[in-house]
Amino acid sequence: MGTVYVRWVWCRAVLHRGWWLVTSIYLVADARLDAGRLVLIGVAQSVVALLFEVPAGVVADTLSRRWSLVVSHVVMGTAMLTTALVDGFPALLAAQALWGLSWTFASGADVAWISDELGDPAEVPLVLIRAERAQLTGTVAGLMGVGGLAWLIGRSPAMVTAGASMTLLGLYVGVRFQEHRFVPAAARRWRAAWAILRQGVRGSRVLLVVFVSSMLVNGVADAFGRLYPLRLLGLAPAADPVVWFTGLSVVMCLVGAAALRLVQPWVGGARTVRRGYAAACAVAAAGVAGLALAPGAVSGSVAVVLAAGAFPLTRSFATLWVNAETAGAVRATVHSLLAQAGYVGTIICGLTIAVSGR
Repeated sequence: MGTVYVRWVWCRAVLHRGWWLVTSIYLVADARLDAGRLVLIGVAQSVVALLFEVPAGVVADTLSRRWSLVVSHVVMGTAMLTTALVDGFPALLAAQALWGLSWTFASGADVAWISDELGDPAEVPLVLIRAERAQLTGTVAGLMGVGGLAWLIGRSPAMVTAGASMTLLGLYVGVRFQEHRFVPAAARRWRAAWAILRQGVRGSRVLLVVFVSSMLVNGVADAFGRLYPLRLLGLAPAADPVVWFTGLSVVMCLVGAAALRLVQPWVGGARTVRRGYAAACAVAAAGVAGLALAPGAVSGSVAVVLAAGAFPLTRSFATLWVNAETAGAVRATVHSLLAQAGYVGTIICGLTIAVSGR
């Protein structure tokens, strides 16, 4: 079952990471969005996700985690297709808000599903780290594949192809993701959902710490991911953005995969997870500051690699930390709360940047 999950993570990463590379260029080079509008798109995504994250997690915990993932694929594929077919700011804002909605049905449901179906608490952290590495190597394949396709046939057709493929990937989930250990609430689902929510967060100081730190880290990470292409193009406006950002993103993912491989033997220890999370946050902060102060394209690219290599580690350590602190019956909902904390950070950081005009 772990192999099925890791393969799915890899395939999804190929499609959505490759699509996002092309989309990030499309938003700047074709739709001509400035920094303020770029971060406002991120804010819109996060507002939608903030509103629907916990209800979607509750649906996964009380109805079905597998079918929550299928719904995520359908909505995500629709958003990807729509983004490729419009270029006006209001339409792009709506399409990206739909993209944010799609992730609420997957956030938490994926980790909860594999944690239940494995049935071995000792094996779960190893599979989750394998999945994070698969996400990064899948990202490399997606950047090269979808990025290369965009170079050959154009950005919009490549985005349409990725969106259609994402929808079809939902069929794989529906067929291969069997639910043998999950016991849904048979009646009074929303009353059961409220009990799940209270049980998941009551009395856990650790969860509160992780939620607050994730709010800060994810807010910075989202703004960084949206603005670094604009910053780098400003440093070297004559460069080919598809070739440059594809190569840069491949290096970023390889660095992140190597870092995850390095920490994998020690992910079972709570102390390692705490220290690793703090170290990854520090390295990411150094990369973000380096990009802001970079005098040229080379130093800016190095700073991007440094930050982008550390951000996946923060996500992995936070997921492992929360998963270890959460009971199986409330796992999807609590992971949704973790994602929701990240959306709050994205909204605050995005609005701050938009208001400042930087």
